[in-house]
Amino acid sequence: MPEFDVVIVGAGPAGGQCARLLALANYRVLLVEQQENFDRHNFSSAATPLETLKQFDLPTEVVGSFWQNINIVTSKIDRTWNSSEPLGAVLNFAKLRQFLAREVTNFGGEVWLGCHYIKYVTTENKTQVVLRTKGSKTDIIVSTKVLVDATGFTRAVIYPNKRDKPNFLKGSGLEYLIKVDREIFDRFANSLTFFMGYKWMPQGYSWIFPMENRLLKVGAAYVHGKHAHIRQIKPLKYYIELLLTEYMNIPHYQIIDIHGSVLEYSSGLNDIYYQNNIIAIGDAVSTVNFLGGEGIRHAMYGAKIAVKYIEAYLQNKLTNFAPYQKELKQHFGFKWNLSEKISRKVYLAYKDTKIDTRVSALTALSTKELTEMLFEYKFTLAYKVFRSYLNQKIRSFFFN
Repeated sequence: MPEFDVVIVGAGPAGGQCARLLALANYRVLLVEQQENFDRHNFSSAATPLETLKQFDLPTEVVGSFWQNINIVTSKIDRTWNSSEPLGAVLNFAKLRQFLAREVTNFGGEVWLGCHYIKYVTTENKTQVVLRTKGSKTDIIVSTKVLVDATGFTRAVIYPNKRDKPNFLKGSGLEYLIKVDREIFDRFANSLTFFMGYKWMPQGYSWIFPMENRLLKVGAAYVHGKHAHIRQIKPLKYYIELLLTEYMNIPHYQIIDIHGSVLEYSSGLNDIYYQNNIIAIGDAVSTVNFLGGEGIRHAMYGAKIAVKYIEAYLQNKLTNFAPYQKELKQHFGFKWNLSEKISRKVYLAYKDTKIDTRVSALTALSTKELTEMLFEYKFTLAYKVFRSYLNQKIRSFFFN
């Protein structure tokens, strides 16, 4: 039976980064991924600030494009914030995962693709993990000291009994990867374009992100739940095709891929973070900003935190992962819970006119400030926005 110090189930950004760091530290690591290659389920739009590349030592090969402008469109408003230099990148999700997996093997770890997690059985100080390759009826059993759940919203390891899952705030997304003519691509090449409001994506938002080689990501996502003013929304495909035909006005494009995913967020971050020698990371413990659906760099940062405690556990300096749970909640808790409250209001309670006025008020922010609010959750800037909103109301009262 193969023996490892750590077995990580799921080779997304959290699982890949966790395995990368542990392999670099000379631990016996196995990274398990159910997909046979990383081009499958390439579902993440992956817009991130520029410092993400430096923070996690990522090469430019994982970058689809760099962006420097932000455009926000509502039912009646179209606003653009420009920068003279790049502010961030759109990561190529497949190439990011490929890079992390390659790092794992370069540092002496193992990566098993096309390998499904079945279950685990704990005996004394070690855990036996049952795996199975695609198309096989024969189980593969490996032994590990620590088992890591990096399976995202499925939480396949930490919740072996699905009935034990708590209620989650849920969201669904769909994205087209399309190839367009150079003239069309150049219109969107340097910008993140977000759409809000009843026309473009009620109960959520949609987007256009640039990638390499004349590729664009065009997607839409919505929050599950009852809206205060909307009775029913159309399928996500409708809103994506509305962007393609009406906003982008492109008669010809090639669909390279269509992919979708689900997010599940635990209100109050009440996920199960660990159980005995099992630890959960990434989306398996709601490491995602539900307001904007962004999670890659947070998942990787959470994995970095987890590695510190996994090493301490393997060195017999810890008996459980309670300190990991505490640090993760301290780091993400306040801004994540606030982001959730804001997202519930914006996506499930706001009238269309209110979305228009709120976006209009954002013009009080510079491009740098808007980026900090969107990606760094500096909600203290909301006072500046609120003051702009009040000024608009006053002008409207006296002059209209």
